[in-house]
Amino acid sequence: MAESESHPTSAAPTTRPHRKGLAFVLTLVVITLLAGGAWWLAQRGKAPAAGAGGFGPGRGGGGAGVTVGAAVAEQGTLPVVVDALGTVTPPITSTLVPQVSGVLTEVLFTEGQMVRKGDVLARIDVRPYEQQLAQARGQKARDEAQLVAARLTLSRYQTLLAQDSIARQDVDTQAALVKQLEGAVQADAASVGSAELNVGFATLRAPISGRIGLRAVDPGNLVTSGSAGGIATITQVMPIDVVFSVPQERVGAVTAAQKAGQLPVAALDRARAQPLAQGQFLTLDNVVNAATGTVRAKARFANTDGALFPGQFVNARLQLGQAEGVLVPVTAVRTGPQGDYVYVIDTEDTAHTRVVTRGLANAEQVLLTQGLKAGERVVSEGGDRVKDGGKVRLADGQKQAQTQSGQAQAVTENKVPDLSRLPPELREKVQKMTPEERRAFFAQRRSERGAAQ
Repeated sequence: MAESESHPTSAAPTTRPHRKGLAFVLTLVVITLLAGGAWWLAQRGKAPAAGAGGFGPGRGGGGAGVTVGAAVAEQGTLPVVVDALGTVTPPITSTLVPQVSGVLTEVLFTEGQMVRKGDVLARIDVRPYEQQLAQARGQKARDEAQLVAARLTLSRYQTLLAQDSIARQDVDTQAALVKQLEGAVQADAASVGSAELNVGFATLRAPISGRIGLRAVDPGNLVTSGSAGGIATITQVMPIDVVFSVPQERVGAVTAAQKAGQLPVAALDRARAQPLAQGQFLTLDNVVNAATGTVRAKARFANTDGALFPGQFVNARLQLGQAEGVLVPVTAVRTGPQGDYVYVIDTEDTAHTRVVTRGLANAEQVLLTQGLKAGERVVSEGGDRVKDGGKVRLADGQKQAQTQSGQAQAVTENKVPDLSRLPPELREKVQKMTPEERRAFFAQRRSERGAAQ
């Protein structure tokens, strides 16, 4: 009985170590598989990056090279401009306000029509003012008749005074009466003139030439002199002005360019895609706006075609001159820790990093003032995959175009058509140049000739 109870007790310790060893082995296998999978994934992630770039970290290596787009740097000029948002403003705005009160009997203009200075636009009932004019003229005639009679009486009194037949006091009284009547006649003449003005004011004429707006008062309504709204508003539209703001940092350049001559100004649409009109710069304001740091400027446009409308928002482009340098596409210039740079492609289709100095730019081109010469090739597309010293290859279409361009340049270099026209000392200098230097030299001469024209 005791032996049967001791057998199961001795078998338990033998099973537990066997299970622990199997679990340990399975754990090692799982860890090994996970580590191997992680290493494989890491290597797989590195492989495409190296293959896509054509070379590993650091300087470039071998391989077929990265397919890129290329452009040839050209010697040229870019306009120096100041772009700003402007508002079309009429030089003169006049409100047609009646100067006398009365009933508006006629409106002789059409809303929106062009009017000239002096055109009759409306009429007010003139009958009350004609009556006032007649009354003033009657008063003047009566006083003039009294003045004539007083002067005759004074003449008689003076004759009697000479005969010592009348007292001097009577003569002096009559002379004072003549002076009084003369003053009354002058006052009557002023009353007549005032009444004539009121009669004239009953006819409303255009004070300026321009476009008349919408009518604010209809015929048959009573209008009063000096009313704020008036009957209509006239704005001068030919010529017309554009008011815009110039940053205070550019004020010096604007004044210097203005001293050299007239500055052209272009009015563009809201998208800056289509020019609306061409004009001339007029002047700058006399104070800087402390809140915005800008100075208001004004340009004038002939506006004969009516392209500019009062109150319209436009983009004003003021041209101050031109800057000369090497032109490359905007996509060719990149920015790194050392500043702006480009990838220059040599004759062996190897890309090299070149630090450049950026100048003016527009939507398509950048002007470089230092670091690049005309005639050199630069990477314009696909620069994200290029590394310094790495091989590159051009797209098929660009490669064919580059080949044709190179052949044409080679023919031009062999013929050297301009050497015979150069001075002897300059001719010897050009003959000693390399083909690249020669191309850059003639490109610069062509740009200088174009700028002079």
